[in-house]
Amino acid sequence: MNKEIDVMLINPYGENALKNALGFIAPPLNLMYLASSLEKESYSVKIVDDDLLQKGYKHVSEMAEKLNPHVVAVTATTSTIKSGLKYLELVKNILPNSLTVIGGPHVTFMPLETLKDSEAIDVVVMGEGEETMVELADQSSRKISDLEDVRGIVFRDPNTGSLKSTPDRPLIKDLDSLPFPARHLVPFKSYGVSKEQTGGIITSRGCVYSCSYCSSSLIMGNKFRWRSPDNVVDEIEELIDNYQIREIGFMDDTFMLIKRRANDIANEIKARGMDLSFVASSRVDRVDPELLQNLKNSGMQTIYYGVESGSQRILDLMKKGITLKNVETAVKSAKNAGLEVLTSFILGYPGETEDDMNKTIDFSTRLDSDYCQYSILTPFPGTPVYNELREKNLIDNDDWDEYTVLKPVLKYDEMGLNKKMVERKLVTAYLKYYARPKYLLNHRHMFKVMFKTVIRSFILPKLMGGNGKGWYQNLDNNTSSK
Repeated sequence: MNKEIDVMLINPYGENALKNALGFIAPPLNLMYLASSLEKESYSVKIVDDDLLQKGYKHVSEMAEKLNPHVVAVTATTSTIKSGLKYLELVKNILPNSLTVIGGPHVTFMPLETLKDSEAIDVVVMGEGEETMVELADQSSRKISDLEDVRGIVFRDPNTGSLKSTPDRPLIKDLDSLPFPARHLVPFKSYGVSKEQTGGIITSRGCVYSCSYCSSSLIMGNKFRWRSPDNVVDEIEELIDNYQIREIGFMDDTFMLIKRRANDIANEIKARGMDLSFVASSRVDRVDPELLQNLKNSGMQTIYYGVESGSQRILDLMKKGITLKNVETAVKSAKNAGLEVLTSFILGYPGETEDDMNKTIDFSTRLDSDYCQYSILTPFPGTPVYNELREKNLIDNDDWDEYTVLKPVLKYDEMGLNKKMVERKLVTAYLKYYARPKYLLNHRHMFKVMFKTVIRSFILPKLMGGNGKGWYQNLDNNTSSK
């Protein structure tokens, strides 16, 4: 007989063609943070990562029935919101007295719409969730008297059915006070692309920049909050000692915002004599040769630059705050330090022309980074560009399943472009970049990867009638997604 638990956390299945092609599924770091905060307060927690398991709605709801949790919570991005709601709807039908909760970036900006879309949802959590989830667990165990006492939520009044909001929750000031993510609650050996698994770490929160396509500063605040170098490296030691993970991914939006802090982390890693490799991201205007060399000497292997466009005019429209010269200098500095470089670009930004897209493709190819990724502009709720396009009635599609960054969802015909051309540019970008003979000669392992990516991302959706959902359709029938 299964032991009852207090809180069940669900990571919904998400159809992502690039993820499927590359075979990489990352552990749900956000849920592991919630779980560790709950465990710290002596609540029992179960994490169900259906993005990994792919068992489907029915199986997960039956699992919930056996565990009989007091609280069932789902995290959701824009592309997984419909899937996330489906899990909770089935659970609510089986366990009507459970408190059903949903959080994540999508619902943070659309809490009322989410509650109106599904009567199975009791609570929407906005922004950071660690403290909020503990208080919701307290509510379910009657340690607090009313949901109105929980800050940072929108909820359905159980007596009247009306929707109510509580005051915003202050951001967590001392990130060192948070316990490390509860990695013991997920099957770590089942993740990753190789036997040496990649461990994700978040060392800071908040972003001081205001790029128009990004909502990070609106979710985590526009002030930079960071963990101490000792605390960060303590978590790395835990990954090495407890999980035999030596490949680390720093998941911060702006890991190198404070150069002294980044250097301090590198120095602490070296001081402890740690054998690891890691990847981190940076704006191109926040690096210098000395910093990159120090990070390289401490184990850094790859740096990720969000470049976004090869047209200065479009970078300015994006409010990116960088120049093409910044990009060229940053890539060159990373290569000189012996680092691999990953760059990313967005195609189809409002105001962009076909010539601008061609400039982006040509510029990205000339940079000759080790890896490059492209996406189609996707106006996620909460971003400045979403609000601008919504006001101008230029968003063509509110089917959130389509918000995969691989499909055009704007009314491009009214913007002097067309959807098919933007889709073709995405395919052209990948093929032009990765099909270069010189590139394939130096990166032979990428040929198979890119072949699978093109097949799954662009060809299979056409063969399946253009819906691009593939195996995900099975989830709608409450069966296994395989």
